[in-house]
Amino acid sequence: MIKSMTGFGRCEQVSESRKITVEMKGVNHRYLDVNIRMPKKLNFFETAIRSLLKKSVTRGKVDIFISYEDTADGQMSLRYNEALAAEYMEKLMVIKEQFNLDNDVRVSTMARFPEVLTMEEQTIDEDELWSELEKALSGAISQFVETRILEGENLKEDILSKLDGMLHNINIINEHAPEIVSNYRTKIENKVKEVLEDTQMDESRIVQEVVVFAEKICTDEETVRLESHIGHMKDTLNSKDSGIGRKLDFIAQEMNREANTILSKANDLMVSNQAIDLKTEIEKVREQIQNIE
Repeated sequence: MIKSMTGFGRCEQVSESRKITVEMKGVNHRYLDVNIRMPKKLNFFETAIRSLLKKSVTRGKVDIFISYEDTADGQMSLRYNEALAAEYMEKLMVIKEQFNLDNDVRVSTMARFPEVLTMEEQTIDEDELWSELEKALSGAISQFVETRILEGENLKEDILSKLDGMLHNINIINEHAPEIVSNYRTKIENKVKEVLEDTQMDESRIVQEVVVFAEKICTDEETVRLESHIGHMKDTLNSKDSGIGRKLDFIAQEMNREANTILSKANDLMVSNQAIDLKTEIEKVREQIQNIE
């Protein structure tokens, strides 16, 4: 199944105690590059998040944004440090006796002393939190993959259309090849007649010259291989395999190699134009392939 590396997904998971929102977007990249932005309290789950993503995504630069909001009351509690308060009082009594001062310490005064009263977050059930986070992640990943598949199908249809156009170019080259040789033979004969005038021409010499020329400009092997590469790419695009981007890129490189050879052998304007069109379309295909997972 063809998947683009471009996609977007979002999911929100709301429970009685919290709301978790996950958003993710992806663009093309040679390998899988994952960047996660989330609150510190969720850092513990980073490895699990990456493992979950890798089950569905193999290539691309993926940015994941996770927001967390406590919605239940009683998430924070007040802690009284009794031992520290006692130590404060002990030291204050020493100061009182040492300097003969009045003991005017009130409860409100003691409460303002550092660390006597502190706010702390209630202990979170990690299993429960991961269960809710996993649901939000799975929903976002599912939507993310769906958009990638949809974009992948569009890429597939565009590439197949370009491949059909290449086959048309190849057919023109193959059909025009005999005409090039025939025109060259006529050109040679006319030159010989012009030079020798009424003298009899050496037919075998002309045939030999035409054969050498035909071998020099022959692109049969290149067009056959190019047609084979096009067929291979079509089969790959229509297969159910995933992660085919690298394979398609390799095939496109081989196609470009054959098109270069055809262009270098071209001794005719029409063949040159068709070879240039082939190279242009192959480059467009390679650009599209860069977006395929």
